[in-house]
Amino acid sequence: MAVVETERHGQILVVRMNRPERLNALSHEMRTRLAETWTEFRRDNELEVAIFTGAGRAFCAGEDMKESLQHGAPGGRRPAIEDPFMSGALEKPVIAAVNGYAMGGGFMLVERTDLRVAARGAVFEVSEAKRWLLGGFNHGHIANLPYPIAMEMALGFRFTAERFYEIGFLNRLVDADQLIPSALAMAEHLLTLPPASRVNTVHTMRQMRPSPSADQHRLAAALKEHGAKSDLIESRAAFAEKRRPRFKGWDDPEDRYRLPSLDKIEG
Repeated sequence: MAVVETERHGQILVVRMNRPERLNALSHEMRTRLAETWTEFRRDNELEVAIFTGAGRAFCAGEDMKESLQHGAPGGRRPAIEDPFMSGALEKPVIAAVNGYAMGGGFMLVERTDLRVAARGAVFEVSEAKRWLLGGFNHGHIANLPYPIAMEMALGFRFTAERFYEIGFLNRLVDADQLIPSALAMAEHLLTLPPASRVNTVHTMRQMRPSPSADQHRLAAALKEHGAKSDLIESRAAFAEKRRPRFKGWDDPEDRYRLPSLDKIEG
C-alpha cells in the first residue's frame, strides 16, 4: 500500500497521506514520498492546483514517534531530497482538506497551505511544548494570529475546527462528506484565474506572511541548549512506555534565571 496516494482531476492533484492505521504519522518513508510527490507536481505543467488531505480519521498526527525513538532521530529523519512544499519553493497553490487530527508536524503541514477547508470536529494542536524544550517555534505562521491565541497554541492547548474558523485560520468549515467537494470547488475557482495572475498573487501573499528571522533561529538554538535535557529524555521515554512523564525541570535550577535573549546572542 502506497503511503502517499494521488488522484488527478483535470488540472487538480489530490495528494492523500495514506497511513490510516498510524493516523498518517510522518515516517521517513512518508516524508520522502511527499517530497517526491511535490517535486513531481511542481514540474508537471498539466497540473496547477493541489489538494492536500489524509486517509481515515486523521489528516496527520505529526511525527512518527515510534520510528524516531527506534532510530534516535527526534523530529524525524529528513528525506534525502528537498521538499518544495516545506521549503516554500512550490509556486502552485495548495489547499488543505483537514479531516480529524492535525497535530504537531501535521499542524505544520496545514500552516504551509494557502487555503484551508476543515471538517466539523477536526482538532488542531501544536505538540512540541509537551515533548521538546521549545514549543511552537517551528510554527512561525501562528504569528499571524493574535498574540494570546498564538501563545495558547504554542503552549499545547487543543483547538477545534469550529474555533479556528471563528478566528480566521480556516476558509471553510463543512460537514465531513463535503470536505473534498468543497476543496475541489475552491480549486476550480483558482483555475478560472489567468495563470500568471494566480501564481504571482500566491507568491506575493506568501512573501507577506511573517516567519522566524535569523535572530529568532539563533535564540531558539540557544534555548534548546539551555538546561532541562533530562526532561527531553523523560518525555520520550514516557511516550514509549505509555505513561505520564515525571518532569524535574532545569538540570541546573539557576538556569531558570539565565534565559538567553536576542540582545545577548552573537550573530
